[in-house]
Amino acid sequence: MTSGRWQMPKGTTRRRPQTLARLLDAAREVFAESGFQGARIEDICRRAGYTRGAFYSNFRTKDELFFALFDAHADRELARITKAAAAFGDDELTVRRIAEVLAYIDPDERTWFLVTTEFTLYAIRNPPAARALADHDARLRAEAVGLLRDLFERAGLRPTVDLDELVRVVIAMREGALGQSYVEPDRLTPGALAGRFLPLLLAASTAELKGPPPRLQGAPPP
Repeated sequence: MTSGRWQMPKGTTRRRPQTLARLLDAAREVFAESGFQGARIEDICRRAGYTRGAFYSNFRTKDELFFALFDAHADRELARITKAAAAFGDDELTVRRIAEVLAYIDPDERTWFLVTTEFTLYAIRNPPAARALADHDARLRAEAVGLLRDLFERAGLRPTVDLDELVRVVIAMREGALGQSYVEPDRLTPGALAGRFLPLLLAASTAELKGPPPRLQGAPPP
């Protein structure tokens, strides 16, 4: 069982990054199709076009493979938020625009949602996996807290709540709403619920650095 951030094994060769990328892509697909516990290492290797030896030269367990996927997805999501927010000048960055950046859902997110939901259920029943998942969640939250603090400062806002707890609630709202969208795709577009309610949450959790709590763009004056 791994703890903290997954690291590539020592002795990396020029071909290993390509092997690793193919294993990760195959694992994401097989985990989504078969569930974490139902997925077999043989199935992942076959999908990637390798033997079991390629798996064990990179990972010790399926859990370790999942956490490599988790860290890669977390890094992509944080990079996406950073890049999207950088497109706005400081005077253009508002509560609503921060919420829009946080609420955005990639069209391919359904696959990752299936994978991480399956693993979370497995971890709830497996204390060592739960502890490892909590470690990875904590690392992601710590980076997200720093990013959100920077966005608030750029927008001239200060948090009025604990930022770690706010990030937990943002994640819960985003993922809970996303699950409902995948169950009712004809009624709820992925990201729509979070897009409507995240601005309210962020407005209620921040205040202007100088002055009263911020208003949403277009809201009537008090």
